Amino acid sequence: MSIKRAINLCFSAFILAFALASVSAGQKPSGTPRQEKLLNGLKVLVWNVPAAEKVSLRLRIHAGAAFDPQEKEGVMKLLSESFFPNADSRNFFREELDGSLELICSYDYIQINATGKGSEFLTLLETVAQAVSNPDLSKEAATALKKSLTATLSELEKDPGYAADLAAAKRLFGTFPYGRAEFGTLASLEKIDHADLRFARERLLTADNATLAISGNVDPALVFRAARRYFGSWLKSDKSVPSTFRQPDPPPAEAGMINSSSGSGPALIRLATRGVTKNDVDLAAADILAQILENRLRLKRPESQSFVRNESHVLPGVFIIGLSVSAAPGPEKDAMRIPILSELLANDITAEEFNSARSAVAARWQQRDTADLWLDFDTYKMTPSKNNYLNLDGLAPADVQRLAARIKSQPAATVFYFVPPAA
Repeated sequence: MSIKRAINLCFSAFILAFALASVSAGQKPSGTPRQEKLLNGLKVLVWNVPAAEKVSLRLRIHAGAAFDPQEKEGVMKLLSESFFPNADSRNFFREELDGSLELICSYDYIQINATGKGSEFLTLLETVAQAVSNPDLSKEAATALKKSLTATLSELEKDPGYAADLAAAKRLFGTFPYGRAEFGTLASLEKIDHADLRFARERLLTADNATLAISGNVDPALVFRAARRYFGSWLKSDKSVPSTFRQPDPPPAEAGMINSSSGSGPALIRLATRGVTKNDVDLAAADILAQILENRLRLKRPESQSFVRNESHVLPGVFIIGLSVSAAPGPEKDAMRIPILSELLANDITAEEFNSARSAVAARWQQRDTADLWLDFDTYKMTPSKNNYLNLDGLAPADVQRLAARIKSQPAATVFYFVPPAA
């Protein structure tokens, strides 16, 4: 192949990639949406995206697993699954609407993500409206939902990483919502009945506790009329339910040793300390600090499966460090000598570290969907201009260093999750 031809091929590939990126960007919502609030309190956001091939619908209920009753964790997850409880109801979006369906239940919210071809927009809207305003929460339906979730959790609880993360959260938070399993446990599911699901629906699954986001090649005026028609009968609540809970006690100073029952594998270490809220002014700094510490950890232990995460929620979340070791620390070893917060934060943050981490965080943030950002503003009561949620330009290394000093001074929970040696 000649040099000239190779250059032409590379140039053509660049132009094609740029064109595809431009088309993709043109099919996503951007900017400020048209907004309207229905009489029942449902907030509706609409983006007209002429280049979009399909219509995208996001419906978020601003209450999630944090509201699960104690010892009945899994209620909100079951409630979210009740909207489209079986394969037929979910396949409808793919087979009839040429689209997709995704159900999300987090600590902070329940969300339905659905898409469909533009010509089926009204059917898409009507289908979701019927599902959320009148889910089947009969005894038989609840039993089927519990059976399905039990099968999922049976596999999930075998995952050592999941078990170690949950153990660290429980040690840090205790019975505070973020210390309990987001999807429940096999034991908690057994205690849930259909009355629990009905009670949760009446308290939390209401129109004035939700936001609807629509984007696509749509007429906003038509969307608002259709929303009033299909969602107008959705009931509003008598009173709001605030997300206030008793703050957890400080975690135990000693490390927790947990024997794994999942066969063989490396020992897993988790260190967790309190993080920031989603609307905290230090949210961006926390994400950058997590990236810096993860980079440092991987340099210290390149052979380890390591990570550092900042998990922010409505209330202060968790800053968690995870790594693997070949075996659990024995009595002759000092567990705290493993490079965790004290070592990772021993040196001040350099400009090079800050710039590298900020670039990595910025790249992730750029992937966020505009509609999800606007839904976050409602869920987390956020003011973008005050908390750097939309950009990182206002941050300096000193901001991250200040947060690092705060994180270092906090009590932390440490967990060692390992397979005991054979007798």
